Amino acid sequence: MTFAALGLAAPLLQALADLGYRAPTPVQTQAIPAVLAGRDLLAAAPTGTGKTAGFALPLLQRLSAGDRAAGPAVRALILTPTRELAEQVQASCRQYGAHVPVSIYAVYGGVAIEPQMARLARGVDLLVATPGRLLDLFRRNAVTLKQVETLVLDEADRMLDLGFAAELNTLFTALPRQRQTLLFSATFSDAIRALAKGRLRDPLLIETAPRHSAAKAIRQWVVPVDKKRKTDLFLFMLRDRGWEQALVFVKTRQGADDLVARLQARQIAAEAIHGERSQAARQGALENFKAGALRVLVATDVAARGLDIEGLPRVVNIDLPLAAADYIHRIGRTGRAGAGGEAVSLVCADEAPLLAAIETLLKKPLSRDEEPGFEPNHRLPATGPGAVAVRPKKANNRAKNWVKSGAKSGSQGAPANGVGFAAPGQRGRRAGGSSRLR
Repeated sequence: MTFAALGLAAPLLQALADLGYRAPTPVQTQAIPAVLAGRDLLAAAPTGTGKTAGFALPLLQRLSAGDRAAGPAVRALILTPTRELAEQVQASCRQYGAHVPVSIYAVYGGVAIEPQMARLARGVDLLVATPGRLLDLFRRNAVTLKQVETLVLDEADRMLDLGFAAELNTLFTALPRQRQTLLFSATFSDAIRALAKGRLRDPLLIETAPRHSAAKAIRQWVVPVDKKRKTDLFLFMLRDRGWEQALVFVKTRQGADDLVARLQARQIAAEAIHGERSQAARQGALENFKAGALRVLVATDVAARGLDIEGLPRVVNIDLPLAAADYIHRIGRTGRAGAGGEAVSLVCADEAPLLAAIETLLKKPLSRDEEPGFEPNHRLPATGPGAVAVRPKKANNRAKNWVKSGAKSGSQGAPANGVGFAAPGQRGRRAGGSSRLR
């Protein structure tokens, strides 16, 4: 199968050739013709399999065939849950649309709103936005959505959960009822699927892999350890294994900052991404990591979705996520586009229920591999009948010496709307209680 066989126009084929794209992925093969035909979609595919191109390419082709947007109007809208993903989607769309006359712009919080208002006043064909900032702009009459032809929800499971219901429901009242709606994500719960299917018009369901599956190229395992020794264990593994780069996930912003401080004290280049940092700081940390200037990027779940870091060798979970589906999104930052990768989780006894939920979602147990010198005093319980037994390794001198050296741990009230996705009576509450992911 070729991109030309999917019905894409010559300017888009040229852009793909410039980028070195040779053949469409399974999700692209199914989604591109359907979007070109005007179908509504509910598309699920593993992370790193080209979902952005699956909706962006046909969307750009349809937009290039029509009149340009004028005034504060928008012709196509892509909603994303985080600022970083909005930036990434905008960059991808501009690459794909390098040879077509389609204006592309992104709006999100954490930066000044006035330049965004000025740009929207001229009209935008394809707008990428986070819900919170788009709602701010809409309430200031800086943008009108009555001309939107296509709505895309990227990472739709996060977009449709109750954390964004209020913002989405308000925005949907401003959208025309007759529109194309596309929902793309790596994971969909049964409840989200049922809700989405009830709001989309005769949607085509695309699933290119078993539900909630992770890329096969990612090697996953668990290291049992006591909670208070997690940071020490990570620092040891970073040095002992000679890890050149790692994306590390922690539960809290304070935890991210504390880990960065310890890394920097050891002359290890590291920065953090979380909701308390400015957008410029977050984007700068990400770009430094992509460029290889950072050895470790520490993040909360603000970075779990959609970030495309080419060639990332590994993801480390110092804290397991509270939602099992977020584990799949986290580890999906490695093993992208068919490349190999590894995902290691440092798990304490208190996290056994979280591990069990992840293994249930994956439909398989994760192997356990204790690190000599860091064997837990509080044993990690078995998490299912198929759990793999702990396999202690022989102690090595480097581990013993390192331990002996004394390393220290050192918007409610949104109007009801037939085209909205919030069920009646559900109030808007952000998942995790955070309002910083806008």
